[in-house]
This record gives sequence, C-alpha cells and structure tokens, in this order.
Amino acid sequence: MKYKKYFRKTSLKQDNIGSKFLNEVASKKPKYFLEIGVFHGVTARNVCELLHSIHGQDFKYVGLDLFGENDENSKEIIPSTKFKNPFKNIYFKYILRKDPYSIEAVSDLLKKFKNNVQLIKGNSNHLLKNIDMTKIDYVFLDGGHAYETVKNDLFYSYPVLENGGTILCDDYDLSYAPGIKQAIDEFIINKDLKSEILFDRFAKIEKK
Repeated sequence: MKYKKYFRKTSLKQDNIGSKFLNEVASKKPKYFLEIGVFHGVTARNVCELLHSIHGQDFKYVGLDLFGENDENSKEIIPSTKFKNPFKNIYFKYILRKDPYSIEAVSDLLKKFKNNVQLIKGNSNHLLKNIDMTKIDYVFLDGGHAYETVKNDLFYSYPVLENGGTILCDDYDLSYAPGIKQAIDEFIINKDLKSEILFDRFAKIEKK
C-alpha cells in the first residue's frame, strides 16, 4: 500500500519508509490501533485507509497527542509545523483556516472514518493510564522523545504485549534524542521481550 502525504507534514516520507511502515502494520492485521504522537494526522489517515481495506468498518483507531505547542511539550522535540512550500501555508491559514497541528485539522483529515476514530488531546504521561490497553492490539509509539516520556508510554502499553499485540517505536536510534533508545532497551531487558530493528528506524517489540 502506498503511503500518501495528504498535503501535510510527516516524518515517514523519505526512502519509501511510509509504505514499508504500512506493509509492516498490514502483516499484523490489527483491529484496534493506538497511535501516540499524531502530529498532522498523515500516518493516522494512512493507517485508517489500510485498516479499512482489511476489515471494512470493523476497526478502531485511537490517536493521542497534545495537538499544539505549549508548556507541556516545551522540553520535547517537536517537528517544525512550518511548511517550506508557501502554497501549503496559504492553504491552511487562509483557505482551511486551521492549524494543521490541531485536533480540528486532524479530525477534518480523518472525517471519512469518523465512526472509527477517537482523537484524544492531552499528555500521554497523564492520559495513557486511563486508557483500557487490553482492547488494543497495535501501538505506534511516536510521541514525546524525552526518556521519562518514552518510559511512561512503554510502561502503560505493556498490556498490549501481554495480549499478543505489537508495539512499534519510531526514531529508535535518533542521535539527538538518546533517551528513546535508552528507554526502549531498558524496557525490553526488564520485561524479557523480543525486539527487532526495522529499516534502521523502528523498534518492533513483542512477547517471546
């Protein structure tokens, strides 16, 4: 399945990495997908298209993000929300009149699947513990890049693994965010889990 950019920003756009990501997700055929770190919603839309092609209307997508730059993510590494293409800036500012990194703009991108989608605005450090993870069978972890945030996200995602699901972590060995790799490696060792590095970018975690 081809990964589409939908006129927005996404980190999964180089070296066909987006399509490789979708093929990896497709191999597991998840029905209940959680994405931590939605950003502009491009990956969310691609995942919904994929799950719809596999399951029809019988799937659920949950996306968790702060949906904006504020004090809660001031210490996190956030991709620039500014477009290099001036036409995209004009489109969002004067035509759509929405910040692409907002829950309203992402909801608009996902409106085709509004009955299957739940977007949650907030900090994963506070909200994940209130989500019933036993229903989820696939987690794409691409949220806060600080060590404590990744550690927290993995801790509360562990029930997914206990039920035979998968956690796929983005930016595993990001040079300017070493806390990601540290938190993932510690989690794998402490829980005695199986892991695999995919495409020099993702860490796939499952039970042995």
